[in-house]
Amino acid sequence: MIRVKRAADGHQRVTFALAQDDLPGIAKASVVGNFNEWEPGRHELRRRSNGTLSTTVEVAEGTTLTFRYLGDDGVWFNDSHAEVDHLGNCRFTV
Repeated sequence: MIRVKRAADGHQRVTFALAQDDLPGIAKASVVGNFNEWEPGRHELRRRSNGTLSTTVEVAEGTTLTFRYLGDDGVWFNDSHAEVDHLGNCRFTV
């Protein structure tokens, strides 16, 4: 699930969240995309008290985000709630 909320400075706060059920056999994952130069581990999903794993990034309004998730086992996977582009990456504009 992806949530977008306007920050006080006008940027957009984008929260990437996954339910533990979306991560079968994966203990840890990170969101990797054009907003972090595709650097694995830079935005690791943290376990929350509600059972989800999530992380938040801040980007300028109008930014098109392209991303995938990377599990600790080296497996790439997509967000089931996001549009997938012709290259197999998730994509949306805030």
